[in-house]
Amino acid sequence: MRCPLPAPSDEPGGQPTRAAVILPFEKPNRVAIGDAGGHRAAEARLAEAVGLTASIGVTVVHSAVHPLRERRPATLMGEGQVEMVGRALKEQEVGLVVVDAALSPVQQRNLERTWDCKVIDRTGLILEIFGERARTKEGALQVELAHLDYQRTRLVRSWTHLERQRGGFGFLGGPGESQIEIDRRLIGDRMVRLRKELDQVRRTRGLHRRARERVPYPVVALVGYTNAGKSTLFNELTGAGVYAQDQLFATLDPTMRAVRLPSGRTAILSDTVGFISDLPTQLVEAFRATLEEVAAADIILHVRDIAHPDSAAQRADVLGVMEEMSEGPHASLEPGWQDRIIEVLNKADLLGGVEAVARRAPGAIPVSALTGEGLEELRSAIDARLSAGMETIELTVPGSDGAALAWLYQHGEVLARDDGDEGVRLTVRLSPADRARFEGRET
Repeated sequence: MRCPLPAPSDEPGGQPTRAAVILPFEKPNRVAIGDAGGHRAAEARLAEAVGLTASIGVTVVHSAVHPLRERRPATLMGEGQVEMVGRALKEQEVGLVVVDAALSPVQQRNLERTWDCKVIDRTGLILEIFGERARTKEGALQVELAHLDYQRTRLVRSWTHLERQRGGFGFLGGPGESQIEIDRRLIGDRMVRLRKELDQVRRTRGLHRRARERVPYPVVALVGYTNAGKSTLFNELTGAGVYAQDQLFATLDPTMRAVRLPSGRTAILSDTVGFISDLPTQLVEAFRATLEEVAAADIILHVRDIAHPDSAAQRADVLGVMEEMSEGPHASLEPGWQDRIIEVLNKADLLGGVEAVARRAPGAIPVSALTGEGLEELRSAIDARLSAGMETIELTVPGSDGAALAWLYQHGEVLARDDGDEGVRLTVRLSPADRARFEGRET
């Protein structure tokens, strides 16, 4: 049911599709503003849209910002702007236009007819990227569900044969069921099946999470704007080989690895999908299960690209989505999630190093995942945050009980040890849950 974009090799001679990116830009006073001074500059927004478009394997040959004084119901932009874009598209022989805004089905159809080429909006572009990058069964199901939800409102635009009628007998039978109604019903049926499959995947994930809780290790989740360097940081902290490129949405499926902290404690680090401004509502819902790793985390590392000109606005976007996750009857983030955040300012090497960034942003942890600078300080900060709610106890363990000693070293922080004739006397820092678990183990 998916209506695909032109393939990268659709052009003669196997050349990539030639694409254009158009940004209908509203004045800042009409744009949602994050923290002070955090609205997005047109140039930065256009650069992000060009990066998103290039990531699907097309060649961007034209990009432009068009000030939007008022939204036109038929074409979004003004008549003169539409004609100006049309001339540029013809000169550049463009086969695909990405309009970095939300287009209604009518606007999308009208622009396609006027420009005589394929047109998609920001939502369609992000869905296309997610469709290419999802690798796990869960990710593929989520993307297909989001695609169908999006396409269901655009059947008239996507397929011309949908205007045909089927059925009907004589004047009493009426026109019968149109092809568009049939396809919409088929999409609805498929969406019901996908939701059932996703529910099963979530139940399986829940079983895995409960299994981790029985271990248990503290969970540290990486969140942040797409291309902030989360996967590079994940690899440096864990030694994993997670795919990490200077590319938007390089990570779509959650990945988890163990990380060793300075105290000797083990934690589980989770790399999650990147956030983005104006994330399609279909994906916010469809990727809720993926973001559940954030909800279950003991610590949330908010990784920011501190060298990006839109860093403040990106921060506001990430926190905004997380705020949505904490509201409503189906909230997945519990109140107080803000207290679990450690802000990590990545790419400090581009601004003179961690010391220079630290002077500008007290309270955050500046790092460079590329050079490794600041990572030890980050590990120590994670350790300190995990230790904040822990209890220090003294106990004696028989020297022959190697399993108990190993358990304490693995789940707690051993501050002192004295091997004597009566056993091993330890001073250990444990979480209340681990203390109860160990005392239950002894009995």
